[in-house]
Amino acid sequence: MNLTTSNHSGKSHRRTVVHHFMVAMVFVLVASMVTADPIGAESGQSSQSTPTPLFGVGIARCTFVDQSRSALNYSTTPYRVMAGGRRLVTEIRYPIQRRSGEPPESAGATAIPRTGGYPMVVFAHGYDSTPDRYAALLDAWVRSGFVVVAPIFPDENAAEVVAQHGTNTEGDLANEPGDITFVTKSVLDASLGESTGCHIVNGLVDSSEVALAGHSDGAEAVGMLAYDHGDDPQGVNYASLRSHLSYKAVIILSGAEDTSQSYATEASRPDLLVVQSLADQCNPMRFGVQLYDGIHQSNKWFLELQTAHHLPPFDGVDRSAFGVVTTTTIAFLRMSLEGVSPSIGLAALGSRRPSIARMFFGSPGPSMKNVVPVSESCGPN
Repeated sequence: MNLTTSNHSGKSHRRTVVHHFMVAMVFVLVASMVTADPIGAESGQSSQSTPTPLFGVGIARCTFVDQSRSALNYSTTPYRVMAGGRRLVTEIRYPIQRRSGEPPESAGATAIPRTGGYPMVVFAHGYDSTPDRYAALLDAWVRSGFVVVAPIFPDENAAEVVAQHGTNTEGDLANEPGDITFVTKSVLDASLGESTGCHIVNGLVDSSEVALAGHSDGAEAVGMLAYDHGDDPQGVNYASLRSHLSYKAVIILSGAEDTSQSYATEASRPDLLVVQSLADQCNPMRFGVQLYDGIHQSNKWFLELQTAHHLPPFDGVDRSAFGVVTTTTIAFLRMSLEGVSPSIGLAALGSRRPSIARMFFGSPGPSMKNVVPVSESCGPN
C-alpha cells in the first residue's frame, strides 16, 4: 500500500494486475550472489522500546541475485522485463556490543558470536518504502537478540517507484513471496558457510528459529507465502515456496489477504500475530480481521490498536502505539522462537493499556459489528 501518495490506495488496481502481465515468466532454480557492503542507517531514528536493550545494532547490506526470475518496468507499455534477474539488496541488522554514546546503528560492526546462532526475523517492507523506514522497530528486535533480514523489493521500493515515474508498481507484489524465500535461503546458506556472498552472517543465524514479518504490502506478501494455496506469476504454488522454509512465527502488521486466491491454515501451524488499527485508513480493520479469522488455529493473537494510523505504530512516530507494538512483538518472538514465556500472558501484555490497544487470543477475534467505517486513503497518516 502506498505510504506517501494521498490519492492512491493501490488495493483495487493491484487485484486486477497482480497476476495479469507476468504469467509467462519461467521459474528455474538457478541463482548467484554478489558482494556484501556495510551501510549506515538512513533514518537516524532510535528505538523507544520498553524491554531493556541487551545489544547494540550492527548493520550491513548483502546483495542476492535470483537469475531465475525477472523484475518488470511498469512505466513502459507493454511492461518491459528488466535485465539482470531479481536483484535483492538486503539489509542485515545483527547484535553487537552495546556501548553508551554510540549511534543507533553501527555500519559493519563486529557481531557478538552466539553458539548455535541467533533467531532470525525476515521482514518485508511496504509499498514505496524501504526497511530503513522501520528502523525503530527493527532495531528494537535486534537489541533484544534477533537478527533481522530485510530485502529491498525490486519494484516496490521507494527509489524504484521514483525511477518508474511514479507508476503504480504494486503488481509486482505477487513475486515478493519468492523474493522472501530466496533471501531467507541465501542468508541461511551464508550462515552455514555454504556461500561467500554475505560473510557478515557467517555462523550468526539459528536455522531452526525463523520468523516472517511484514508491514502493509510486505505483510500481504508474508501472508501469501505463509498461507496462500494459489500460484505465483511463474506458476509456482506458494505452498511449494514455503515448503523450502522452516519458520515458527508469522507477524502481519496492517496487512490483508490476497482475496483472489484461497488461504488455509498450515499443517505446521506457526504462531500468528496480527496487528491492526481501528483508525487505519490505508488498510482498514476489516482486512486484518478477515485474514485472522481465515486461519483456523488456536495459537494466534490479534493486537487491536485503538487510534493509531497506518505507519506511525511501526516507525516510532506514534510513541504510545509503538511502545505497545514493540513490547508485544518482542514477547511474541521470544515465546515463538525461543520458548521464553512472557512474565504475564501475551494477551494480558497487549491489553495493559486499553485506551491504546487490546489483545485477542485464539477465536473469536475482534468483532466488526460496531466498528465505525473509515475514509479509505493511503496518504500520509
